[in-house]
Amino acid sequence: MENYVQVTEIANGAYGRVYKARDLNHNRLVALKKIAVINDEQGIPISTIREITSLKSLQSFGHQNIVRLYDIFANYTVDRRTMDLTLVFEHVEQDLQTYIRNCPSAGIDTRKIKDIIYQIVNAIDFLHANRIVHRDLKPQNVLISRQGIVKVADFGLAKVFCENVPITSVVVTLWYRCPEVLLQSTYATPVDMWSVGCIMAELYLREPLFCGQTDIDQLQKIFSMTGLPDESEWPVNIPFSRSTFCQYTRRPVQYSEMMPEICQDGVDLLQKLLKFNPKERLTAEESLQHPYFQDVLPSEKSDNHGDVNGRQ
Repeated sequence: MENYVQVTEIANGAYGRVYKARDLNHNRLVALKKIAVINDEQGIPISTIREITSLKSLQSFGHQNIVRLYDIFANYTVDRRTMDLTLVFEHVEQDLQTYIRNCPSAGIDTRKIKDIIYQIVNAIDFLHANRIVHRDLKPQNVLISRQGIVKVADFGLAKVFCENVPITSVVVTLWYRCPEVLLQSTYATPVDMWSVGCIMAELYLREPLFCGQTDIDQLQKIFSMTGLPDESEWPVNIPFSRSTFCQYTRRPVQYSEMMPEICQDGVDLLQKLLKFNPKERLTAEESLQHPYFQDVLPSEKSDNHGDVNGRQ
């Protein structure tokens, strides 16, 4: 760690603190993410070891749209009840939340929106192909460089560390969570695709699509826009009854009315990403083939797409 000099604090969230630092060995800027992991009775939780191993193995592929992890350092506290982890990532200038906030009053160019979404989906496809679910995809966890290259960050870390740190409503937003998570039902990779849909809408609107304050309020915000799903689609063995939301039976809001700049293919993609039923939601692989992306340059489509097992 003596080879890294902290410059300034970048963020302070549920999973630790992030600092901008200088790597003296390579004369480059990096991001240091510092996290405290509470040891269980057997020592470091096996889930932590497993996820860090997975995280490191992905880096060998060097996917363009995944933030690079350069190094990991671990130190025990004096009582050995807590292990302080420091993860050294490549430094990227800003996150997507800042990018949206600083966009010109006329909005983000629709071609740029398409390019950003394509890169995000490309990253998520890579993660899903390698059996990793991000689970916390939101604009703050998507970085964008001055060259316009998108980097998905914090993948897998929520799963590793969420049991060992306090989570507050201030730092963990509900706005990008899918219905099955809010309803406390089972979930899998489609959770990330719902988040992609929310981010896509936000790029057009320049504000979040669903801004709930609690799980119930978030569901109400969703159903007021998408309409209440049929009884046959409602999950079983969950603590929420469909009748709780019976007032949201009117026709769904038209995305084209909310976002005049979006094309018809964009509306179609958005509708298929924001499906209540996760089995009907487009996968990342299917999304990459959607007509909305048909005019993405072939060279952009071929860059770093695939998985560590060689799938193309």
